[in-house]
Amino acid sequence: YGYWIVKEYREAYNMFCCSGILFNHESERRGETFVTRKITLAAARIAQGKQDKLYLGNLSSLRDWGYAKDYVECMWLILQHDKPEDFVIATGVQHSVREFCEYAFREAGIELEFKGEGMDEVGIDKATGKVVIEVSKEFYRPTDVVNLWGDPTKAKTELGWNPTKTTFEELVKIMVRHDMELVAKES
Repeated sequence: YGYWIVKEYREAYNMFCCSGILFNHESERRGETFVTRKITLAAARIAQGKQDKLYLGNLSSLRDWGYAKDYVECMWLILQHDKPEDFVIATGVQHSVREFCEYAFREAGIELEFKGEGMDEVGIDKATGKVVIEVSKEFYRPTDVVNLWGDPTKAKTELGWNPTKTTFEELVKIMVRHDMELVAKES
């Protein structure tokens, strides 16, 4: 509805109205119930001995994750554009939940190995052999969109925006480093 009402006002009333269709934009400020933040906090807590295990849903789900700070820059560029238009704000690159876990736990000092598949898949700390990630049916979404992927070509070409200014790996590092400090302060 938001997209269509913006288009309507732009065309019917000649207003400078733009839509940004944003894919997953993550940061260290993301709420703790979102999967990325749930992963980075758990990696920090497990690394610091304050949590035993992380329970997740479908580890194979693919997402187009970008850094919120970069997405805000694109929003600003959209508003500076000479004419009002609609843009997809995404990285154009997909990563699985499993891959996010691998990068997050590695940044926290834990090298993971995944074994099994589907509901039986587990993430194991290679150094200790301890299972630190388990799949739980409680976190499987009945209407999950398994494959989210945006095309930022228009924003790149028309606005000169770089959707991967902050790489996926850098994004995960930013989030984990923040949460390592946060967890260290927890009593």
